[in-house]
Amino acid sequence: MGKILCRLRTRSAVAAIMAMGVVPLAGQAYRAPRGPGGKPDMNGIWQALNEANYDIEAHVARPAMALRHGPYGPVPAAPMLVLGAVGAVPPGLGVVDGGEIPYKPEALAIKKQNQQYWLKRDPEIKCYLPGVPRATYMPYPFQILQSASALTFVYEYAGAVRNIFLKNPGPAPADSWMGQSVGRWEGDTLVIDVTDLNDQTWFDRAGNFHSDKLHVVERYTRTSPDVIAYEATIEDPNVFTRPWKMSMPLYRRQEKNAQLLDFKCVEFVEELLYGPYRKHPLDK
Repeated sequence: MGKILCRLRTRSAVAAIMAMGVVPLAGQAYRAPRGPGGKPDMNGIWQALNEANYDIEAHVARPAMALRHGPYGPVPAAPMLVLGAVGAVPPGLGVVDGGEIPYKPEALAIKKQNQQYWLKRDPEIKCYLPGVPRATYMPYPFQILQSASALTFVYEYAGAVRNIFLKNPGPAPADSWMGQSVGRWEGDTLVIDVTDLNDQTWFDRAGNFHSDKLHVVERYTRTSPDVIAYEATIEDPNVFTRPWKMSMPLYRRQEKNAQLLDFKCVEFVEELLYGPYRKHPLDK
């Protein structure tokens, strides 16, 4: 009799917990905790864990981002040699839905040129602001700050910041690296419409690029306590034959003292950009 009562009490406790929504029922979608204004709580420090910043398309490992012809195949460009394995490119499954970016033929030729001259052309090397969506999957965390009336994204890389307008303010006064972001909610999904981006950013280190006609629609959906499903639909009629999409999970940083630290890299590239103009340049 005691065993039967114990089982009944256990079942009752489980049923009560499930009724409170703590444990989702089988087949039931995750419901994020409510935040400011009754919307899903997106507050936290998040980070992508993938190889998209090297190349958003699927790719095999290679000796370096910048290559040259060798006697038996590609070898690292001369400036990359001293880095050895540190300068190598890890393999990646890719984040582009369908696997391939639909470039126009003339744009694909520019992409290949970008890859060939990566050391001179990649905006990341010069510490330009990363743009959207690249800021999301660079190997640095970012923080979402959400209140009932405001939404801000703060990125560790280069101290980049995005204020998300919750009411459309109209056209931006000028194009910029991070563009203008206008957010809205579609159910439990945060949708951000990003426009007025300049053409000075890339999607990755592989030379994937865009023009100043880039239009990005981002979707953020919490799918578990520590995961956001991220999607970005890319439209640029100057470069691509049709809109396309990338998707990936974003993970909450779990450290008890998780915080964004300073990585303001402008000062780190001063020697690269301006060193040759010294009265007495340093040895190369």
